[in-house]
Amino acid sequence: MKRLPKVLLVDDNPADVGLAREALTGGRHPTDISDVPDGEAALAFLRRDGRYAEAFRPDLILLDLNLPKKDGRAVLAMAKADKDLRMIPIVVFSTSRAPSDIAKSYELGANCYVSKPGNLNDYFLALHSIAEFWFGSASLPREEE
Repeated sequence: MKRLPKVLLVDDNPADVGLAREALTGGRHPTDISDVPDGEAALAFLRRDGRYAEAFRPDLILLDLNLPKKDGRAVLAMAKADKDLRMIPIVVFSTSRAPSDIAKSYELGANCYVSKPGNLNDYFLALHSIAEFWFGSASLPREEE
């Protein structure tokens, strides 16, 4: 049986987490999703530290920029600087449309930047498009199972 793609969703907004879960589990490419609410938890999850010792290695990270404890820019920079994590694709999924946030995210190594749409239909469409590209078209590096 083919395993589901594994996604780490890093977002502190419970409503966005719920919508993303609904969109990604109910779409054409169902996913196995874990979520964390802040940048420190994201890094602990990725490094399998502490309570995340049994965490899966994600095939894709959906990262919000404006997070408590450690913001998304710092998470992005640290993940892309880590030789064990840098190959994991990171999609910045943020409400920001600021050109400086977009440019900085790519400078730090983001694989993609998608602004969160303001209405529900477009929000779902954006997440389905992300899943279609990364899980339908792209070839992803995967950890040996």
